[in-house]
Formats: sequence, C-alpha cells, structure tokens
Amino acid sequence: MFALALALVLSADPVDAGTPPLPFLRLRAVGDVMLGTTVPEGHLPPDDGAHLLDAVIPLLQDADLTFANMEGPLCDTGTSNKCRKGGNCFAFRTPTAYGKYVEAAGIDLASTANNHAADFGEACRRQTERTLDEHHVAWSGPVGTVGHVTVKGKTLSLVAFHTSSMTNDVNDLAAAQKLVREVAKTSDLVVVSFHGGAEGTNATHVKDGAEKFLGENRGDLKVFTHGVIDAGAHLVLGHGPHVLRAMEVYQGHLIAYSLGNFATYGRFDLSGPLSIAVMLEVWLDDQGRFAGGKLLPTKQQGRGRAQPRREGARRGHGARAVGRRLSEDRREGRRRRHPVGPVRRRLTSRRPTR
Repeated sequence: MFALALALVLSADPVDAGTPPLPFLRLRAVGDVMLGTTVPEGHLPPDDGAHLLDAVIPLLQDADLTFANMEGPLCDTGTSNKCRKGGNCFAFRTPTAYGKYVEAAGIDLASTANNHAADFGEACRRQTERTLDEHHVAWSGPVGTVGHVTVKGKTLSLVAFHTSSMTNDVNDLAAAQKLVREVAKTSDLVVVSFHGGAEGTNATHVKDGAEKFLGENRGDLKVFTHGVIDAGAHLVLGHGPHVLRAMEVYQGHLIAYSLGNFATYGRFDLSGPLSIAVMLEVWLDDQGRFAGGKLLPTKQQGRGRAQPRREGARRGHGARAVGRRLSEDRREGRRRRHPVGPVRRRLTSRRPTR
C-alpha cells in the first residue's frame, strides 16, 4: 500500500504532544540549493552571497547532520553546451568561494547527482568535489561514489542517485540495490537521495510507473524507493521536481519524494508552489528506523533568499495546506489518507563533534 505520510508537524512552532524518547539521530534535510551563478552574468547575490542564508542558518545548524542537494557545480572554469545564442542559458556555475557558506550553514551531506552537476564539464565536477572536501562536506553522485560521516560513534553513508548513467542511476534498479547492499555491509546507517520525477507546478503528485519530462525517463520512483529500502537503506530523500511532494513510510523507513526549492538564487522560477519548500527533520532510532520528525516550512523571497515561513501567511498556499493536499492519494477512483501519526514535540540538542 502506498501510504502517504504527512502527519508530521508542519509548523515552525510545534505543539507539545507528550514526551517521546529522545531519538538516536536528528537529521535535517533540504532540497535544491544553488547560491547564484556566474553564467550568465548578473546572477550572484548581494555582498557576494555572504548573507544569503542568514535567515535559515540557525535551522540548518540545529541537527546532528544536515543534507542538501547541490543543484549545480561549485567551480570557476569550464564552458557549457547548454548556453544558446541570445543569452538563454540554464546552466549554473557557483563560485568555489561559496563553499565556505555551505560549510558555515552546517551542511554535512550533499548530493551531486542531478541534471546540473556536469553543466560545465567533468573538470568542473571534480572541482566541485574538491571544494566540498575542503569544506568537510561528504558527497555522493558519480557512479559508485558514496559519502561517509561518523556521528555518535556510528558510520552513516550517503548514496546519491539521478536518472543518468553518469551518476548512480535511478533507472538501473538492480545496480542501485547492489550498491546499497554493499554499502549497508560496512555502514551502520544508509541514507539514499535521488534526483528524479517530472518538474514544475503540475508535478506535485507522485505517479505510478515511470515519470516522463521533456522526453526523458525521470524514474519509476515508487519502485526505486521501495527497492533501495529493501536493499538496506534507512532513509530516502528526494529532490528534482522543484515542488513539494508527498511522503511515505515503507517498512518502517521514511521516504520524502521531493523537498522543493530551498535556496536557488537568481535563475529559478519562484512563482506559486515553486517558492515553497520545507526543511525536513527526521528522527531515527539506533537501528535506523523512522522514529518521528517534523517539517519546518520555508519560502524563497525576492530572487531566491530562503526564509522561515510561518503558516497562515496565505491561506491554502503554505506547506501545511500543500501537505494536506498531497497526503490524499487517489487510487482506483477513491481518495485515501494515510497518516503516520502525530510527532509534535520540539527537540533540541547540540551539534556533535565531528
């Protein structure tokens, strides 16, 4: 059964609902991050990006580990075949100097498996990886790559996928399961991320079967996510559609199908639902099982400045309303809702020594 789980707290000020046991691990996750681009010119934030994340840094840092999808490379050179005459260029190249903002924000885990990671070639991709290494961010993306961190005495591994043979591939389930099984043999906790699904305002619902976008196979996401959990993944984090999508608990493990556009400066359409995102906090027990969590709504202002969002600013358009709509799964002509149950207690902790 495809159980859509959106009974997580969708408020920046969760209501206390008792005192559940403290989880072993609190992990926060956001979707797409692109902090500005040098190509084309004129799309870097004010003050060279120094204050772009100021409003959300306290939220990003308030976790044991924090994950983000790096929607584009961190590099200073290279050319792109995506740029056409007349200035139509949907390729991103964020300066390597901005790596310090990623580290300062408290991001520990990053996916480089997406359709913009190679916008400026393989040399640029390698520079991205070196930059993340220099700033102590574990990453995964190209075929066979896995990121590792140690937290609270346990090894957590990140395996990132995209619908491309140049990366760990969403569309090759057998290879994906084999990789996850191998990683699970030597890791205490395995987090899978994926960049997949159709894009845009009409792509808010997870569909049965393979999703298509611009003629590309963007993955059979239900089959993929269930498959990697069967292979040993403890948590699955999705991004790519640029909008919020539903969540599911499968075999005791959480799947987030899309976390939306978190911080995408200068080059993204941020109208309507494209500006709304969440910071997902997941609580895992010491066996990696889903123990609860909460959603912290965010919204991008202006050209792409991420801000915490208080629900109720516009009735029907916030993360709470979107979550309610997406938690309704229409199958066989009937509407079903499958709540996980309330998880409403605010937890606080210090970041661990890494």
